[in-house]
Amino acid sequence: MSALTLSDTSTWLPLDGLAPGFDANKAEPTADLAGRTVALVDERGTRIVHHFGADSVEWEYQPGDGDPIAASSGTDPYEAFEVDTGLYFAQFHHQHKPDEAVSLVIDLTNGRALSIIQAIGDQFPGNTAVRQLFVPSLIEGVETAGAEPAPTTALIGRRVMWVYSSEHAYEHVYLSPQWYSWQCLAGPEKGLADTDENSVWEIRPGIYVFTWREKVIPCASVTIADHRNVRAIRSHGVLFGLDESGTVPTHFTFGAYGRLLSNTVHPDPYDPAAAAPAAGAHAQDAGADTAR
Repeated sequence: MSALTLSDTSTWLPLDGLAPGFDANKAEPTADLAGRTVALVDERGTRIVHHFGADSVEWEYQPGDGDPIAASSGTDPYEAFEVDTGLYFAQFHHQHKPDEAVSLVIDLTNGRALSIIQAIGDQFPGNTAVRQLFVPSLIEGVETAGAEPAPTTALIGRRVMWVYSSEHAYEHVYLSPQWYSWQCLAGPEKGLADTDENSVWEIRPGIYVFTWREKVIPCASVTIADHRNVRAIRSHGVLFGLDESGTVPTHFTFGAYGRLLSNTVHPDPYDPAAAAPAAGAHAQDAGADTAR
């Protein structure tokens, strides 16, 4: 691998080069979902049943009206993290289709869920190497309460520092519904910075899913973070993309501790929150493989 040159993107670390040690602040996975069956139904009537074991999940996919995907099923290893009481973040990478990975936000208290499917290639709308599909749904057998997961502009204007390990730290500046900027403050990418596509969804008040899709390195990420205490933010996440060869899918989970550094408030006529809707496909917009 070449020596890092800040202005030469061909020398930037590949996804698998970032992985060693990046997960040091990952939370301990929870076994709370083991033995539980979680059935999700979206607005098209598509139904996905998940049978969680100790370390693997069996899923069954039954398409609803207007869903072009054929019925299917499979079993994959998974990890799950507790975000808040009754709120879980589960990750799995399809073995039968290694260019696709799934993140599930499961709110067992409010009976709601958000599935984020990441896919390498062009099966979803977009222009990045890894693209994302967002599918809100209801959980069968759980009384529905609270607001449905939905895109939000709540993070726009904030500058947040994230510490992933004793050696890895970054800052994020949330610019608009479409864009955020990142800068590496410590670690092998120190000094690197860029602006990439992002999407932000509110799950519960103060708890947000933040995703990004990079244009230089073929990768994307899904994270969920509790911002209710801006001096002690906790994040859980997954990175998915291609390794240095550009041919082998790479998937790993991580975690971070964050804190708000500053907040910019724009005058109304110049408020980026009033910009065009954020990128990232929704199920009804994509004739592509949906939540597993």
